[in-house]
Amino acid sequence: MSKRIEKMKVKRQLAKANHVECHQKFQARIHEVEYSMQAQHLLIEALVDEKDSLLQTIHGLQEANNAPAPFDGDWEEEPEEEPEEEEIEDIPLGEGEIDDE
Repeated sequence: MSKRIEKMKVKRQLAKANHVECHQKFQARIHEVEYSMQAQHLLIEALVDEKDSLLQTIHGLQEANNAPAPFDGDWEEEPEEEPEEEEIEDIPLGEGEIDDE
């Protein structure tokens, strides 16, 4: 009986060790993803700043050349065209059919 208990203890210790190892790997992967997301966020912020800087430069050049601004910020969206409804053809009723009209 004592050998059986020892085997069960060893199995439980192995299972716990496997669980800890899986947990550590999972945590490491989470940290990698978080780092990647932070890097992407910083890159997006840098790109937005660069875009703003470029727009200011363009605006300054346009003012210097008395050129109209290409975008005034007020977008007018064109209304969506409604699809034309297809006309339903009158199909002659055959003998024995019911006319619901």
